[in-house]
Order: sequence, then structure tokens, then C-alpha cells
Amino acid sequence: MSRSVKKGPYIDQKLLKKVLKQKDAKGGEPIRTWARSCTIVPEFISHTFMIHNGKGFQRLFVTDDMVGHKLGEFAPTRVFKSHGGVKKKGAPRG
Repeated sequence: MSRSVKKGPYIDQKLLKKVLKQKDAKGGEPIRTWARSCTIVPEFISHTFMIHNGKGFQRLFVTDDMVGHKLGEFAPTRVFKSHGGVKKKGAPRG
């Protein structure tokens, strides 16, 4: 279910403050965040974030195509190993 248009997009205020502060200081260090539900706004463009995926942090450089999406969409929390199945054996001897 999507968020109400009346409320507007959810933007973590602490994260927005950090981005604006980094813009003024022209710093290049990535911003670490746990706010996966935060919507990407135009102020985030050309900033690098380290998004927590439950185990570690994944680096994300925000481009203009990402505006409107959530930060968590770009840091997957699950790792697909493979489906079960028959293992291939070596060539038969004989």
C-alpha cells in the first residue's frame, strides 16, 4: 500500500540535514544510514550513501533516475544461493 498523497513522501529529517550539511561542506565521505524507508528526493542526487541491509552496509551513489524510490530498494537484504537439484557428476570411468 502506498503512502497518502496528502501526507507527501516520507523523508528522514536527520538524513536530509546530513545531506544539506555535506553539500555546504563539499565533503566526499559516504553518509551511513539505517533509514531504508526514506524516499530519495532531488537533494540526494550525486551523494553517496551507505545503506544498512541487516548485516552490513552497501554503497549507493544516487542518480536522477532514482528520485521517488526508497533507499532500501537498492540494498537487497536476501542473498539467493541457488535452487536445489541434481548435482552433475564427473565423466564415468570405465
